[in-house]
Amino acid sequence: MKSSQENINRELEIIKNSLEQFKEGASLDDLKRATGLITEPRTLQRRLDKLQELGVVTTSGKTRATLYYLVQAQAEQKGEVVEEQGEDLIPLSNQGREIRKLVMQPVARRRPVGYNIDFLTSYRPNVDSYLTSDDKRKLTELGNTATLNQPAGTYAREILQRLLIDLSWNSSRLEGNTYSLLDTQRLVSQGQIADNKTAAEAQMILNHKDAIEFIVQTADEIGFNRYTLTNLHALLSNNLLPDPAASGRLRTHGVGISHSVFTPLGIPQQIEEMFELVLEKARGIEDPFEQAFFIMVQIPYLQPFDDVNKRVSRLASNIPLNRLNLAPLAFVDVPDDIYFQGLLGVYELNRIELYKDVFMWAYERSALRYAALRQSLGEPDPFRLKYREAIRELITEIISNAMQQKEAMAIIQQKATTLPEKDQAKFTEAVETELLSLHDGNFARYRVRPLEFKQWKDVWGK
Repeated sequence: MKSSQENINRELEIIKNSLEQFKEGASLDDLKRATGLITEPRTLQRRLDKLQELGVVTTSGKTRATLYYLVQAQAEQKGEVVEEQGEDLIPLSNQGREIRKLVMQPVARRRPVGYNIDFLTSYRPNVDSYLTSDDKRKLTELGNTATLNQPAGTYAREILQRLLIDLSWNSSRLEGNTYSLLDTQRLVSQGQIADNKTAAEAQMILNHKDAIEFIVQTADEIGFNRYTLTNLHALLSNNLLPDPAASGRLRTHGVGISHSVFTPLGIPQQIEEMFELVLEKARGIEDPFEQAFFIMVQIPYLQPFDDVNKRVSRLASNIPLNRLNLAPLAFVDVPDDIYFQGLLGVYELNRIELYKDVFMWAYERSALRYAALRQSLGEPDPFRLKYREAIRELITEIISNAMQQKEAMAIIQQKATTLPEKDQAKFTEAVETELLSLHDGNFARYRVRPLEFKQWKDVWGK
């Protein structure tokens, strides 16, 4: 009779052999079918975690969107392509590339580390700075709006409906949420839950909506204080934590970080002390962009809450921007893999350069989306230029046939499947973004008559 360890080794070998047929990565469901193992999903997950520790398997994406690869196969089939695509999308500094290379190593090759208190305590507001003077100057130029001298939150209230959709969708997407942009629009604007999506995904997006409204509507009352951050967490984690009482409460136990060798603080008194120090230092920072980035670095690093820490940091980064009526940070087009790699650089190396590369690029994308002079400030999007005709033909077809949202989503997905796999998600987003941006003053570029446009608008939200 085989020992328990022998059975485990046999299962590990079966999983490894099965992964060889998935050059583009395999989901848990793919592997369950391919291996033929009669095992619980939790057990299969443990076997995959073990293979990651051994440096045999690596992953991309998070939660439901996680794909598993053999390390060798990924290097041969995808590694260089991913590197080139990432660098084409987000220009990385030399330090950023170095950090990315280090954190992309298998977990077994990275040195386990704990929370470094000095990383926070040594930071001196307005003396030390994560952002350079040139960084701040560039961000200020991008973020300036026509409402700088108006009451706090004026600009965000003017674009609130668009911001609710953009920020809810992009922040949720970074957590592995599979709602599309149109799904999100229907949920946020009309309360319609998408078919074939989980209740948790809908809850996550609706929680973002509530949290964004909290930030915008109370702009003159909130700041980097305990009240704001704990209530922001309560809104974002509502109905998503195993213990409902954990919403808005600081963590009282140890936690781990998936796919990382970093272990956050586990002593409640220290968590409390460091949380108050993060807020104190954030309040002392004069530059709004340095404040925003500081909170994006230090909140996830501390992990003060049971879960949902990254979401808190992303929305809290908008507090100083909103207060001064600067363009918001909506994380438009930010790839989840590079975003997480930037955080791994903070967690495991206490280095912020890769994360800063992501932050700078993300703010530029968001600011240009909301700027009144967007076309004069920004270069044409090469992707949209590449698929210009395909996007135009598809939108013309949707309007001309007065399609409702569900019908339109189906035809968009069908068209996307005819494109190279690496372009499919971005093509879908590009079409959905154009549809959500259509109004009486810009529909002519799709060569539809006013009556056709009116008939389409009449049924679009139904």
